[in-house]
Amino acid sequence: MSQVPAPRRRTGAYVAIAAIVAAVGGAFAWTAGWLTPDRLTSARMTDAIEATSTTPYPGFRRAHAKGICVVGHFEGNPEGAALSSASVFSRTDTPVLGRLSIGGGSPYGLDAQARVRSMSLVLKGADGSEWRMAMNSFPFFGAASIETFLEQTRASAPDPATGKPDPERMAAFAAQHSEAQRFAAWAKSAPWSDSFANTQYNGIHAYRFTGKGGERLVRWSMRPQAPFVEMTAAQREAAEGNYLQDELRERLANGPLRWDMVATIAADGDDASDPSTPWPDDREQVVVGTVVVTDAQDQATGACRDLNFDPTIIPTGVALSDDPILAARAAVYAQSFDRREREVARGADVDGTPPPEAAR
Repeated sequence: MSQVPAPRRRTGAYVAIAAIVAAVGGAFAWTAGWLTPDRLTSARMTDAIEATSTTPYPGFRRAHAKGICVVGHFEGNPEGAALSSASVFSRTDTPVLGRLSIGGGSPYGLDAQARVRSMSLVLKGADGSEWRMAMNSFPFFGAASIETFLEQTRASAPDPATGKPDPERMAAFAAQHSEAQRFAAWAKSAPWSDSFANTQYNGIHAYRFTGKGGERLVRWSMRPQAPFVEMTAAQREAAEGNYLQDELRERLANGPLRWDMVATIAADGDDASDPSTPWPDDREQVVVGTVVVTDAQDQATGACRDLNFDPTIIPTGVALSDDPILAARAAVYAQSFDRREREVARGADVDGTPPPEAAR
């Protein structure tokens, strides 16, 4: 299968806070909101997301456009089965199909320059159920409400005169939203891992696990078993365009990769409706299973290409919380997916070969 050819290396530092916030805003596309119909529909929200990209790429995802398909399985354990009746926790061989990606709307983006990385999964239960997950490397969301996310999306749209977001507009947005300031601080200071394999992916929304012991409010993360290694700014600048994908394939050639699924259990008073507010670090954490990735495939021909990783598709034993951003996601997911599929049907080229302008 063909790989996306490596774009030329980018010059210049990727350090401006406005640029970071704008890039992250694009990476939030799949978590777009749904306002009341007279103010905003899923189509209008998707339009706003598309406006954050200077170049349209028909047939590709509107955000996290560049990625790689992965396959493997999920190993449940008794601790998970004690928290939730979902069938995946009572088995050690649940098939997994997924995608690892970088933030941004270009399928030819530079892997090592993307601040946000993502893991999306479909766990296919033996009972016919599906559990779809969409997780990101950031530990909390950059907007506290749907309205704020819309404002952030519009603020991160590029200025037609420069092709880049307006720093003053981004600064004005951040000045009015403490959660955006907190997110920008994380983006600026948190160390960068040097691999998809040693990155932690966080499901920033709350869900309810239901089982014999009752109902528990949880958030989960995929914690890598591979040790963390920091990637310096100089290394990121020097890395080839497909660095993360190539490095992932090299690791898989030596054996499977594993992430422990860690459920953080809420205490009384923890807010389940605001994904921009992390829960305290002292909350109980339980390893409920392990994701095992055994192979990778190019997204152009891989099984993940035409999947909608809608995180509101959940099995029995898991229920949605009252997080309005989570509840909104399905409509925008469907809108974006439908646009992409129509473009492919009309002949959009999604084989991963960049146009000449992407290679210059």
